[in-house]
Amino acid sequence: MEYLDFEMPIKELEDQLAKCYDIGKESEVDVTETCKKIEKKLAKAKKDIYKNLTPWQRVQLSRHPNRPYTLDYIKALCGDTFMELHGDRSVKDDKAMIGGLGKIGDQSFMFIGQQKGYNTKTRQYRNFGMANPEGYRKALRLMRMAEKFGIPVVTLLDTPGAYPGLEAEERGQGEAIARNIFEMTRLKTPIITIVIGEGASGGALGIGVGDRVYMMENTWYTVISPESCSSILWRSWEYKEQAAEALKLTADDMKKLALVDEIIEEPLGGAHSDREGAFNAVKDQILKAFDELKDLSEVDLVAQRMDKYANMGVYKE
Repeated sequence: MEYLDFEMPIKELEDQLAKCYDIGKESEVDVTETCKKIEKKLAKAKKDIYKNLTPWQRVQLSRHPNRPYTLDYIKALCGDTFMELHGDRSVKDDKAMIGGLGKIGDQSFMFIGQQKGYNTKTRQYRNFGMANPEGYRKALRLMRMAEKFGIPVVTLLDTPGAYPGLEAEERGQGEAIARNIFEMTRLKTPIITIVIGEGASGGALGIGVGDRVYMMENTWYTVISPESCSSILWRSWEYKEQAAEALKLTADDMKKLALVDEIIEEPLGGAHSDREGAFNAVKDQILKAFDELKDLSEVDLVAQRMDKYANMGVYKE
């Protein structure tokens, strides 16, 4: 297990607990009471730390190397029923954007999401979760296929942003994202969107228009990363914590601003600390959202989605 800076008190207590158990095994000394005291301290430390996280600490948790990625969720939810679909029928298959058909129970869904890598080799293969225009065009192709066959769409957002390279701009990165946003607003099938990690800028919004939009507890969703915001405003990355605070990027902030519908609670310690618990929470939320949307007519579905986004940012003095 890898620990973040603010998790070091937890690491120290866990190390103490492990040593306590080892002493009990290797000697005839009864360490039961001592271990119980350490366990009590550990539980309190976890509760105090994880229930009072700063925005920057939540950004760090969203990037935790052990945090489950899109394919982890899909495999956990769908098992062997998932069939990945490839290519945008124009340029190539973008490995940073994955999509395909899968079942939760007896209900089919079209799953689409950004995929990051687990090590240097797979991160390069997945382009660090940064999709090119062909990735967004593949996503749109799959969404139109889902619409044609009346299959609900589930999008899982986890990206530091769309790929900013020259070749991506030459192939129409901005147009591809804008086209997806436009087409998703009027797609005639339910769309359920969940931010499972990083939700940065147009890279996330390119598959982020949904009838129901949810954020996991330790994720973020905003127009720019805290580091980039800091480098623009202060000409340095040193102010990233201040930038994270000012951007109002956490799930709580987004819920207060009515930009997302609900927050999916994560297991104590983050999704990586209890993957099974995180998978079940996401599964339950998807099924709940589908149950709310499945009986709406195509006209009502699109009308409600249009109204949802038209009312964002509206306020009265």
